[in-house]
Amino acid sequence: MMMTMEGVAVKLPSYSFPIIRSPARRVTRNFRPFSISASTLKEGHPAAPSAPPASLSLGHLTRPDFPILHQEVNGSRLVYLDNAATSQKPTAVIRALQNYYESYNSNVHRGIHYLSARATEEYELARKKVSNFINASDSREIVFTRNATEAINLVAYTWGLQNIKPDDEILLTVAEHHSAIVPWQLVAQKTGAVLKFVELNGDEVPDVDNLKDMLSRKTKLVVVHHVSNVLGSVLPMKDIVLCAHDVGAKVLVDACQSVPHMVVDVQNLNADFLVASSHKMCGPTGVGFLYGKSDLLSAMPPFLGGGEMISDVFLDHSTYAEPPSRFEAGTPAIGEAIGLGAAIDYLSGLGMQKIHDYEIFLAKYLYDSLSSVPNIHIYGPVPSNHVSRAALCSFNIDNIHPTDTV
Repeated sequence: MMMTMEGVAVKLPSYSFPIIRSPARRVTRNFRPFSISASTLKEGHPAAPSAPPASLSLGHLTRPDFPILHQEVNGSRLVYLDNAATSQKPTAVIRALQNYYESYNSNVHRGIHYLSARATEEYELARKKVSNFINASDSREIVFTRNATEAINLVAYTWGLQNIKPDDEILLTVAEHHSAIVPWQLVAQKTGAVLKFVELNGDEVPDVDNLKDMLSRKTKLVVVHHVSNVLGSVLPMKDIVLCAHDVGAKVLVDACQSVPHMVVDVQNLNADFLVASSHKMCGPTGVGFLYGKSDLLSAMPPFLGGGEMISDVFLDHSTYAEPPSRFEAGTPAIGEAIGLGAAIDYLSGLGMQKIHDYEIFLAKYLYDSLSSVPNIHIYGPVPSNHVSRAALCSFNIDNIHPTDTV
C-alpha cells in the first residue's frame, strides 16, 4: 500500500514483531507500524530539519542525483521515506545499467570476443569494488547472489548442513529479519540443532549481555543484525564476534541496514560471514552479496549445480571451481552487479563517514520530532550521546490504525 500526503510517499510494510516469553515459548504479535527512514529527508519540505550550518546539507547536494524525486505528488514535490525497504537509484546507477545493455551486453566468463571480455572485466571489477567497500582481504571472498536472503540460505545449506550436528546451538535475536530466522529453522529441522533466541532489554534493544551469557561450547553459529530495520538499534558487532569466537562459534552478520549507511570493515569486525543487498544501497534489485572468509568458503560444498561452478564434468561425477565461482552457478545478474559497482562508486564519492554523520543528525531530528506527538510509541532505543540509533523509526499511535495515520 502506498500512502501519499503533502508530497510524502510512504510505503507501509508489514512486520511481524517477535516477542519471546521464554526460550520454549515464542509469541508473535502481528502489527503494521508506520515506519519511516530519515536518510532522504530533504530540506525545503515543511517537516524537514534546518540544514547543518555553514554549507548546503548532504540532502540539498544529492537530491538532484535521483531522477525519481523530480516529480510532484498531490501538488508537492516527492519526498521518499521508505529506504529501509528499498532505496532509490541515482542517475549514475541508471546510466551504468543502460550502458551495459547498450554497449557491451554479453555473457561473462565464457567468451573471448570483445563484448564478453568487456562484460567479464566490468563484472569482476564490480566484485573488487564490493571487496574494497567492506575491506575484505581478497575479492574472491565476495560471492554475488540474488539478494541477502539467498546469501543467508547459501551459508545455511552449505556450511550449515555440513557443520551443524544434533544438539548444536544456533543463537539469534528476536529482532532478526525473517530471512535470517527461517533458513536456520530449516537447518535445525534437518540436523536436530537447537535454536536459541536473545530477548530485548528494557530499551527495546537485543540484550547483548544476555547474548554473551547464552554462548557456550554448544554454540556453533551466531546470526545477528548489525542495524535493525525495525528498532533502529546498532549492535556492538566487534564485541559480539569476539565473544562468539571465544567459544568456537562462527558469526553471520546481516549488514543490509549498515553497509549502506556507515563504514563497515569486515576485517576489523572479524566476522566469518556477512550479507548485504544492492537495492538498499542505491543499487539495482536482483543482486546482493555474501562475504565469507576464504578458508570457510573453500571448505564449503556447492549450493547450486550448473554452469560456471564446475571445474570438470564427467558422466558419473564433477569437480568444482574454487570460490567464488563455485557458488555462482549459471548466468549471473551481470548488469545488476555492474550497477551495484556504480552505486558503490556513488556512495564512496560522497564518503561513508560523511553519510553516517549526516544521518545521525537526521536520526535525532526524526526521533525528537516524532516524540512530540501525543500517545506515540517509537520502537527501539532513545538516542543519546551513549546510544547509537539508525536514521529510521517504526512507531504506533494509541488507538489509531497505522493506515489512518496522517
